[in-house]
Amino acid sequence: MTSRLPGRSARSVRATAAEALERRLPNRSSAASHGQLTIFLRRIALIGAIVAGLLLLGTVGLALSEDVGVWYAFRWALDTAATVGGFPQPRSTAGQIIHVGLIMVGVGTLFYALATVAEFFVAGHLGDLLAARRMQKMIDSLTDHHIICGFGRVGRQVARDLNAGRASYVVVDANPESRHRAETLGVRLIEGDAADDAVLEQAGIQRARSIIACADSDANNVFITLTARELRADIVIVARAANEDTEKKLKRAGADRVISPYKASGTEMARLALHPQLSGVVDVDVEYRMEEILVGDGSEAVGHTVGDIRGGSMIVGLRRGPDFQPQPPAETALLPGDVIVAMGTPTTLERLEALLQADTAG
Repeated sequence: MTSRLPGRSARSVRATAAEALERRLPNRSSAASHGQLTIFLRRIALIGAIVAGLLLLGTVGLALSEDVGVWYAFRWALDTAATVGGFPQPRSTAGQIIHVGLIMVGVGTLFYALATVAEFFVAGHLGDLLAARRMQKMIDSLTDHHIICGFGRVGRQVARDLNAGRASYVVVDANPESRHRAETLGVRLIEGDAADDAVLEQAGIQRARSIIACADSDANNVFITLTARELRADIVIVARAANEDTEKKLKRAGADRVISPYKASGTEMARLALHPQLSGVVDVDVEYRMEEILVGDGSEAVGHTVGDIRGGSMIVGLRRGPDFQPQPPAETALLPGDVIVAMGTPTTLERLEALLQADTAG
């Protein structure tokens, strides 16, 4: 797979693959609880096998040595192993040896069973398992939700914005610390590797609306994108890329949109530095963007109306103090301190910025 992702040396590709594999190995999600449950069940099965073999040998031995029926011998062996004492002492030497063996092995098995059960409950594995099952039932009830792969700084911000938009989402992260953060925030989280088919199926990818791959590693995001696209060809995938050359790889892996936080923040900072009167910029399309522009003191636009200054741009909103007016009328006069929300091409918006710029000559 890495051979199809050009742009790096062979050593770099191997390092990327090794890094991704290292991150995929510690899959401690519900797998930890299920692993402990498997160990517990194996111990219980071992105890059951020991008890069954003990009773079988005791039944056969007592039946032959004491010349009694099989049913009577079975009840005698069970009574002896359980240390109840409701049956008489064996008469023969062989029967007495079997009797002592049943008592010793039976008591030892009983203590081992009690220790195994106590360890399972005291360690909290049962509580973790029940909590994981409750969480899975909640996730199984979701439809048209979003799956956030990675709960780092970017993933937490995505979760906050989705929560503000009242959208349902599930978080997938292999870091155990993320589970504690998610529990504190009340976030539905699956502790596992998002590049694993089973984990994405567990997160409900077949019912989900989108996949948001925002892991800290670009290699992980490529793996997540490939896995998600293979599982569902029609799902929307939004991926994060820290490096510019990863953007093309994510696109080729199947991502619909690729976001570079560092590139976007750098572009935003440069715009705000070049145009101090801007308070926000949104790229609407390749040729159009939306800006919030402050009406500066002494600018040419003060006293003029919205219709006078808009030119080829579209004024979609006006913020004056705490009040916001969408699509202000053309006859609305502008005052110093107003913030205009305008949409247009870079050329028309640059003209508007110059018009609204504060007069620094005086």
